[in-house]
Amino acid sequence: MAAAVKVSSVFRKSLFKGKVAIVTGGGTGIGKAITQELLHLGCKVMIASRNIERIQKAAEEMRSTVVPNKPTNLAHMQCNIRKEDNVKDLISSTLKQFGKIDYVVNNGGGQFPSPASNISVKGWNAVIDTNLTGTFIVCREVYNQWMEQNGGVIVNIIADMWKGFPTMSHTGAARAGVDNLTKTLAIEWAPDGVRVNSVAPGSFIYSETAAANYGDSKIFHHMLDVVPVKRLGTPEEVSSCVCYLLSPAASLISGETVKVDGAASLHNTKYEIRVSK
Repeated sequence: MAAAVKVSSVFRKSLFKGKVAIVTGGGTGIGKAITQELLHLGCKVMIASRNIERIQKAAEEMRSTVVPNKPTNLAHMQCNIRKEDNVKDLISSTLKQFGKIDYVVNNGGGQFPSPASNISVKGWNAVIDTNLTGTFIVCREVYNQWMEQNGGVIVNIIADMWKGFPTMSHTGAARAGVDNLTKTLAIEWAPDGVRVNSVAPGSFIYSETAAANYGDSKIFHHMLDVVPVKRLGTPEEVSSCVCYLLSPAASLISGETVKVDGAASLHNTKYEIRVSK
């Protein structure tokens, strides 16, 4: 058996005992940190990803290291959030296995760096469909299948795109859309006891998985000169904010986006403006 992973939290360990959550993209980076903290706090979690090998490996690891005494508290399944049938199956399978859904964390997403002028329609659509449309489908389905009648909490993970997002125009547009979607759903679904919020991690939250995806182990370090706190952030610092928004302590907070960015969104951008021709 693998050595136990030490998971810490500022919240009491039984905070989410008896609760059930879905975390998309829950096997790597920020999603994995969220999953581990939820499990640590007593929650039962379904994690989902388009990559079945990756999500299965992550689930097996966390069952043996985070919840070795309660491995059934964690389930996993393949799900491409861009496909309605996949998402419908994710929600219904979670209900079948755990009996309810209290929380959804829409963490699944993806993008690639490129000047806007070089992005093909296919590449643009892939990012929009995953980060915006996929988030919408998950929200809609969990509401229709469960939360309309039973209430719940949704947290959407977006990004620091408040001053534009040079070289990431596709995901900037998508995440801005999710920010507005969050506000809209918070109003529409409030009478049904559903809270919807977003968390916007800074661009300097370091994880090995994210660095590997971008093919540059130092990609986050390039941001340090424009980050007021002068250090990299961790996935666990994002996770604690997500858990707060899911918790009863945030019972009157809905339609908000919390920035976890060390004031970086208030400071300068790293993007260099070229001299006009």
